[in-house]
Amino acid sequence: MSNRVEQLEKLRAEALLGGGKDRLAAQHKRGKLTARERLDVLLDENSFQEIDMFARHRSTNFGMEKQRPLGDGVITGTGTIDGRIVCVFSQDFTVFGGSLSEVYAEKICKIMDLAMKIGAPVIGLNDSGGARIQEGVVSLGGYADIFLRNTLASGVIPQISVILGPCAGGAVYSPAITDYIFMVRGTSYMFVTGPSVVKTVTHEEVTFDELGGADAHASKSGVAHFALDNEIECLKAVRKMMSFMPSNNRDTLPYKPTKDTPTRLCYKLDTIVPDNPNKPYDIKDVIREVVDEGDFFEVHADFGPSLVVGYATLDGKPIGIVANQPAVMAGVLDLTSSVKGGRFVRFCDAFNIPLVVFEDVPGFLPGTDQEWRGIIRHGAKLLYAFCEATVPKVTIITRKAYGGAYDVMNSKHIRGDFNYAWPTAEIAVMGAKGAVEILHAKEVQKAPENERAALLAQMEAEYNEKFCNPFEAAERGFIDDIIMPHETRRRLIHALKILETKVDTSPKKKHGNIPL
Repeated sequence: MSNRVEQLEKLRAEALLGGGKDRLAAQHKRGKLTARERLDVLLDENSFQEIDMFARHRSTNFGMEKQRPLGDGVITGTGTIDGRIVCVFSQDFTVFGGSLSEVYAEKICKIMDLAMKIGAPVIGLNDSGGARIQEGVVSLGGYADIFLRNTLASGVIPQISVILGPCAGGAVYSPAITDYIFMVRGTSYMFVTGPSVVKTVTHEEVTFDELGGADAHASKSGVAHFALDNEIECLKAVRKMMSFMPSNNRDTLPYKPTKDTPTRLCYKLDTIVPDNPNKPYDIKDVIREVVDEGDFFEVHADFGPSLVVGYATLDGKPIGIVANQPAVMAGVLDLTSSVKGGRFVRFCDAFNIPLVVFEDVPGFLPGTDQEWRGIIRHGAKLLYAFCEATVPKVTIITRKAYGGAYDVMNSKHIRGDFNYAWPTAEIAVMGAKGAVEILHAKEVQKAPENERAALLAQMEAEYNEKFCNPFEAAERGFIDDIIMPHETRRRLIHALKILETKVDTSPKKKHGNIPL
């Protein structure tokens, strides 16, 4: 017995060293935490329970039988975040550069299978050089096994990918299928092919950062939802993200105690919308004023910034927020913001997170670039997502709600549950200037040139009076109520309370065909 215990302790000590002291030191030298240190930051203290610590690879090619480190380059197991169970894997770059083998993939698949059985989120900490070349097609098959599980788990359990080093080639597609991707500036990269291949094929000169760094993916491609300055900040952001998530699609939402009162009035909102309809304001100021303790966790902040999405709580209960941003391009919907919003809405719907929409939108962005790149198809994604969603959905129209964008932003017509407008709301086919130019073109043309400006101004004022207000929409029941801005928080909490027992269904089908 004592010999076995000694052997066990020896093996555990070996496993804890990963690729050895020198390689662990090299990891620190790169400004990176080790695979185990990352788990210490991510999880509650002393909560991690490792699985498959003693697993070793089976390969005998290229002398691999002489190098069989315990764990085989990935640490898997369970732990807790704020007391709630999560399943995790942490790739260890100090062991064969974190490259994926057959056994490595089996370990990840095993922890993902467990997550599905128990209904727990999966968080993957990625730091890998890709497929283990010594194992050839076996390692490629391992990736495919993981991809399948990512797909089957989608919408059942939250899946979070944290990129903390290189992630290249086929390896990028597992994070891409997951729900959220976190990256760290300066140390994490994602690309299908690296700079050297790009140069060979396209003759482009590009750095790792420019091609696949955190900021590139957070602002240009939209692949990354978060770009953080260091690993500790990144892992703490993951912890915060999880505080808004249920453990699975059947679980209740976590409750976050708050000192904020549900009846608090927000008088700052009464003066936040400028008198000039063309003057911008920051919708985030509205959001922070309304939500519990002003705490708003923004998602995809640098991508499609004319639309703001993120999480907060109202009376301690998590909500997803979708809001047009008048401070960026007047809040128009374009390619990037539509895709960003559509994906966010679908995630919230999959995990029963109520949606609150703040609307101030002049329409979709015009132009050849938008049309040729598919604004119709991409805009339809946001429309489809809102139409499909059966979670509680409440809209506040703060100012403009023009054209098709009015329909898309969770209007009553696409199953919005409660739709409110502030007195400053303008619900119309288009703005007064454009409408008058179409409706009265001949009349204006006939008028003397020196009188046209005054005539146009008069007609615009008449159009504004008649159409650019919330009253006609309220008269038809498209708006449930016109509320004072300071009432917004109280009314939202009341509406969401009513909707806690909401049941809505869609026609029975295998799945819809979202316009991808």
